[in-house]
Amino acid sequence: MNIDNLTFDVIGAAMEVHSVLGPGLLESLYQRALAQELKLRGHSVILERPIEVFYKGEKISDNLKADLFVDDELVVELKSVESLNPIHFKQTTSYLHLLNKPIGLLINFNVVSLRDGVSRVVNPYYRK
Repeated sequence: MNIDNLTFDVIGAAMEVHSVLGPGLLESLYQRALAQELKLRGHSVILERPIEVFYKGEKISDNLKADLFVDDELVVELKSVESLNPIHFKQTTSYLHLLNKPIGLLINFNVVSLRDGVSRVVNPYYRK
């Protein structure tokens, strides 16, 4: 599946979760529900995927975790906040950079319409 089709499918799954659960719940509930919905749709999902951080060739941490990692290709960062801030986008970009993935999704479930809570994030540092 190409990345555009994958992001489309993940957004559809997130919309299903939002329509069933509604807004205002804990991020961890949306994370588990979205993982389950994606698995039902035939995707492989890693919850809390560890991200190794290297600094000048030395591993300094593996405590960083991406909320969802779908089909070994797509980073999905979830929030349940009043509004997304620029730091949320930068955080997602950092995860994409560290994992060397081209595209990620930042999804805020604390919105009336999930269309207003979905953002596609592009990694400007991606290397093929």
